[in-house]
Amino acid sequence: MKELIRKNGLKYFTYITLAMLYFTAVCFSHPQELASGLRTIILSRDALVTDYFELVGYGPAFLNAALVMTISLVMIEYAELPFTGLTMAAVFINTGFGFWGKNVVNILPIHLGTILYAKAHNVSMSRYTYTALFATCLAPFVTELTYILPFGLWKNLAFAILAGIFIGYILPPLSQHTASMHMGYSLFNVGFSGGTLAFVMFCVLKSLGISSESVFIWKAERHPMLITGIYVYLVAAFLLGLYINEGKLKNLLKIFKHPGRAVADFVLMDGPGATLMNMSLTATAGLTYAMLIGADFSGPVLGCLFTVFGFAAFGAHLRNYLPVLLGVYLSTFFSQHSPTDAGILIAAFFVVGISPIAGQFGPIWGILSGMLHACIVMCTSAMYGGLNLYNNGFSCGWVAIVMIPTIESFMRSYEVRKQKIKEKKENRKQ
Repeated sequence: MKELIRKNGLKYFTYITLAMLYFTAVCFSHPQELASGLRTIILSRDALVTDYFELVGYGPAFLNAALVMTISLVMIEYAELPFTGLTMAAVFINTGFGFWGKNVVNILPIHLGTILYAKAHNVSMSRYTYTALFATCLAPFVTELTYILPFGLWKNLAFAILAGIFIGYILPPLSQHTASMHMGYSLFNVGFSGGTLAFVMFCVLKSLGISSESVFIWKAERHPMLITGIYVYLVAAFLLGLYINEGKLKNLLKIFKHPGRAVADFVLMDGPGATLMNMSLTATAGLTYAMLIGADFSGPVLGCLFTVFGFAAFGAHLRNYLPVLLGVYLSTFFSQHSPTDAGILIAAFFVVGISPIAGQFGPIWGILSGMLHACIVMCTSAMYGGLNLYNNGFSCGWVAIVMIPTIESFMRSYEVRKQKIKEKKENRKQ
């Protein structure tokens, strides 16, 4: 039994998480409220920021997140993919956005589009399963087109479905091209390619006189029991990881030494036990930061937390996340924004996407990158009317594109000066 848990610990933990989401939904709401709330989620706009906690309450929001997670796991199991770090990242970011932006209906056309892409290129869907899961960042387009097109409900719905299929079909090749632009220093590659596609589609709609505006629905409160439950969940994750790792911390410390630059799959490199411990610690750092600054505990905050939790299996850890997180916080001393502003708070979690910059080049460059991210991300959402859920992923891509050449240029200049000083000293000795 012990060997089975250690071998399949991540898989068991993920399914336990799924069961907990369903259980929490039932605890907060009775069946009629769950059904009514889920219907409201499906029929409502999903542009940034649409907090399902505020829109329909805790129960339906947890139910929707559980259903989105179920679809993700069905796709993983159907493709017979192992539970690696990339699996955890893909599953938990989808689960997180099940609290604000993705629902069981608007993600399906995008999945279908990727399936059609795989069939058209005679390739197994297992190759593009992760891309399909990440590509649902543009799920709000499917919902939005149903409402803003001028053709009537059923024609609008048909166009919306076709648009979703197009998104799922085009993002696999597009994301392959964008990966080379940030050279693996942004963990949210599909967020960058998705943002690029969203910008193009938004411009096309605008040229036709069809516009979409961002929304802001946000639950401005904390639920003490829910916060306590999340902390207990994270502690349990750490203890399970410690058990899987036979009570040893050595591999966890090895994770902290990795820069995190993609592809950095901690499950494959250092084992599932150490990875689960790292996931717990990194997410705990993000949650504790939010609590210390007095932030709200809304649906997006919980969604962001799940994203940090998942990507701590695929590139992020305490050593490379804390500098970029600090950068976002410090940026508020030089801007018009407060750390508790929704956009900045969300950025403090999602800045985890550029944590490899701190891991590769050190904490100072990490802090500067975090500060730049906080500036850029507050401007980018308007570029596509809030219809790209991975707005921070788009920003992370641009931060990496700007920062990496800058850093490398400074480092080369420093090395040249250092070499000249060394040569002068040697000449003087001679």
